[in-house]
Parts: sequence; C-alpha cells; structure tokens
Amino acid sequence: MRCPQLAFRFEFITLSAFPERIRFTMASSAEVRFPPRVLRSLQKFGSDVEIARKKRRLTVEALCSRAGISRPLYSRMVRGAPGTSASAIAMVLFALGCGTPFDDLLDVAKDDTGLLLDQERLPVRVRPPRKSGAL
Repeated sequence: MRCPQLAFRFEFITLSAFPERIRFTMASSAEVRFPPRVLRSLQKFGSDVEIARKKRRLTVEALCSRAGISRPLYSRMVRGAPGTSASAIAMVLFALGCGTPFDDLLDVAKDDTGLLLDQERLPVRVRPPRKSGAL
C-alpha cells in the first residue's frame, strides 16, 4: 500500500541575527496527492452530510450556527475537500445529532489489527527474572 508523499519546500531566509536559516514549509494540500479511494470517501461523506441536513429540515445557516463553522467551510466539506479539519467534521456531526463518533473510531479495545500485532509481539518463551548477586 502506498502512502501519500508529503512535499516540503526549502526556503532560504535572511534574518538580521541569523544570516541564512533554512525554513521548512509544508506544501499546500493541493500538492499532496490523496489516494482516489480517500477522495471518494470524503465526497461520499459530504453528500451524506448534505442529505442528513435536509432530512432534519435544517437550513445551511442553522446547521453552521449550531456547529460553529462558517458557510464556506461547510460548502468545502460537502464538496469533499481534503483540507477540511477533523474538528469541523466533529462539530457538524454533533450538530446533526450523531453524538461524538470519534470516541469509538480507534478504540483500543476494538482495534483488531492492533490486538493482532500485540499478540504477534508476545515472546515465545518467558524466563524467570535473574537473581541479583548472591552473597
């Protein structure tokens, strides 16, 4: 499985106290390549949010004021823009009455992959602790 590569820019800046320092800046989200599966998931989530809002007969303004987000941010979320923050998503879900779904998202008790990895790391053999220097 390939992970998206993060792009960094190197900029040489000159400050009076520090001549020639290198500053690392993160590339914009448009330059980072997201897997198509992730983009489709974000777009589906956005359309699901829009449908849920309409089913609850909420206007965009009402939902935005309940969630404490701006209307342009909501529009980006509905379009499936990758730069939407997790906190904005959590607030919209809470305003729609979905509770706090991030509580159980990666719960350690329900993380099957993590539990299997822990089980693989168990030692094959367990030895008793060493006795410290005998007198």
